[in-house]
Amino acid sequence: MLSYEKDHFNARLKAAAAAKQAILEKFRARPAADDPAVLEQQAARKAVAIAREARAAERKAARAAEAERLAAEQAAKLAREAEEAARQAALEAEHRTRAEILDAEKKARALALAAEQKAARDARYAARKARRR
Repeated sequence: MLSYEKDHFNARLKAAAAAKQAILEKFRARPAADDPAVLEQQAARKAVAIAREARAAERKAARAAEAERLAAEQAAKLAREAEEAARQAALEAEHRTRAEILDAEKKARALALAAEQKAARDARYAARKARRR
């Protein structure tokens, strides 16, 4: 084996040993777990995490309240529309025969039932969407 090749090998061994020693020194130099600075850092991180969770909970509650409010508005709107349809049917019923009146009442009840079912479905959808968030 040539001497210059041996020198390169020894240089690599020395460099590896120096790197291992540097890593060991860095490990030994770090502060202990009961060091006041480390404890202070941990407390700060915990406070930030708690604040983050509180903000997330507030946002979730606000979204749920908004979804409930929208569902209530939609249900009220549908109820008003059903009431208006019933009132209109009643006005038209004055000028119709008994069979036409019964048919109009049946349609009004079906319309009111459909509006009620849609409001309930919308409320369930809004609640499910609020739970997912």
